[in-house]
This record gives sequence, structure tokens and C-alpha cells, in this order.
Amino acid sequence: MTGLDHAASDRIRVAIADDQELIRSAVAVMVEAHADLELVGTASDGGELLELARAHRLDVVLMDIRMPRLDGIEATRRLVAEHPATRALILTTYDLDEYVFAAIRAGASGFLTKDASSDEIAAAIRAVHVGDAVLAPRATASLVEFVAQAPEPADPATLLAALTPREREVLMQLVTGASNEQVAARLYLTGNTVKTHVRSILAKLDLADRVHVVIWAFEHGIAGARERSTRSAPGEDE
Repeated sequence: MTGLDHAASDRIRVAIADDQELIRSAVAVMVEAHADLELVGTASDGGELLELARAHRLDVVLMDIRMPRLDGIEATRRLVAEHPATRALILTTYDLDEYVFAAIRAGASGFLTKDASSDEIAAAIRAVHVGDAVLAPRATASLVEFVAQAPEPADPATLLAALTPREREVLMQLVTGASNEQVAARLYLTGNTVKTHVRSILAKLDLADRVHVVIWAFEHGIAGARERSTRSAPGEDE
């Protein structure tokens, strides 16, 4: 393999699904402006996107929500079921609560509105590709307000029993939307240690990514138990 071929193989393979041709073209230009991203194809609805995913390996899909024939939420659900390694990044003009929640519930790893810049879209693609999650600021607020209505669980300690005290501390930081760097600074840990704890939390709770950690915590009232948990065993690393 030549150096050029190797570089091409390292590029993140991206597809765009949107029913508006102008939007598809504009987003395509923004994607192709970045050397580490490769535009594999575009689709005008969810059905076409699934056909594209079956014909080509896709790393990340930029998915509109409102599309004919098969909308972005159902297309995301089917995409991640058929191609678990492919990440869906919702890109839409709508940032209403139900759309945010439904898209994440369907398996999306991120949510951005269509006024995002080329650099913001590229950064989001890179983030979800490596397993992180991305939410637009407005979408984050909507999501938290929506799922925070869930009742307090009868016994939060039972839900957290699988986690070590330090993992519980990291979990409570993730619920605030903190990045790995912020968690490390707040808990006086190294970045690699935080990554290790995050991976362990996801595995133990059987969650896909950080966004689903937030949903899980608010759905089960764990966010309300934040102060109790973080005081449970300060300074313990195991």
C-alpha cells in the first residue's frame, strides 16, 4: 500500500441523508473541505441511506430527522442495528425535546443543528467516530429538561452497586456534561485514568456512549442523588 493509499484508508467515511438537495450539497462541501473526511455518498431519505450503508462501509452518517418514506429516527434505529460500528450524527433544524430524545433513544451518538459551521460538523464527526458523543448546547438543555422529569428511584444505591466509588464520582461528573479533561481536573486524575473509568462505566451499565449515560442517570433519578454519591467515599480510587 502506498503512502497515499494508506492516508486514504485512514479517512473517516461519511454519508449524508437529507431530503433537501441544497442542504445535502452544502453539507457535502463542508465535509469535503477536511482532508481527514471522505464523503462516500448522499441520500434523500432514510431508505436510500440504508441502501447506501449496505453497499459501502460507512463510519459516520449525518442524518436529517424529517424525511419522506423513512424518517431519520427510524433510519437511525435500523442503521445502528444493522451496522453497529456506524455512528449516526443527527443534523437538523429542529432542536425540540421530543426529537432530541427520540434520536438519542434510536441510537444516535450526537445531535447538531444545521447552523453548525464546517469546523463544528467536522469536529463532531471525529468525536463520534472515536466513540464520544456530541450534543448541541440547545439540544443538551432540551434533553436534560425532558428526561429530568423521571421520578427518583426507590434505591439509587442498587442501581450504582456495580460501580466502584471512583466510577460513581466520574459518572456524576459525566451527568453535568463535563469533558474528560474537566473530569480529570475536578477529580485530580490523569486523562488516561478518566478514559479507563468511562469505558468501565459504559460496560458495566451496558450503555453505548456518554449521551446515554446522561439519559440513564436522569431517567433513574441518579442525577438527583449526585451529592449523596460523591460524598460516599471521597478519595477512593478503586
